[in-house]
Amino acid sequence: MNSAMSKEELEKLLDQAVQDVTERTAGVCLHQGTQSPGEDLCTVQITFDRGFRTSLTLCADTKLLRRMASNSFHEESVSAEDLEEFSKEYFNVLCGRIASAMFRATQVPAHFGPPVFYRGRYVPEDREIQFMLTYSNENLGGAQLIHHVPYPDENENTSHED
Repeated sequence: MNSAMSKEELEKLLDQAVQDVTERTAGVCLHQGTQSPGEDLCTVQITFDRGFRTSLTLCADTKLLRRMASNSFHEESVSAEDLEEFSKEYFNVLCGRIASAMFRATQVPAHFGPPVFYRGRYVPEDREIQFMLTYSNENLGGAQLIHHVPYPDENENTSHED
């Protein structure tokens, strides 16, 4: 994603998708801010395996995800299994929205694998953070959408002088 459009354009596209999908699917308004998620976290991660060489990770307070799931399911309490299923489905919808917007902007078709859910913070080993968008909801805590790119290949940066 990082070479198809500017970092600023990509950040704006991701931000619009997060805010719209979160409000529509879970009835929660998120605002960009500085409140990082706390200690009780869940992470959902996907990797684009065609079209772009990037991945996205959503790391959020469990309390925030529980409220989003509760709103979506129209139930006061949700089980750990419901929380995981909601989180993966929400992130799948979000990433589908992002892939669609990226296609409209770049004409590059993208495909990503199924979302993977983790308790706690998950950081992909073979990737580095290009940028992070931090969100908060005053009552429910924070979330971070992290855009990862592969580490630079040392061979790509080697000059071949004779």
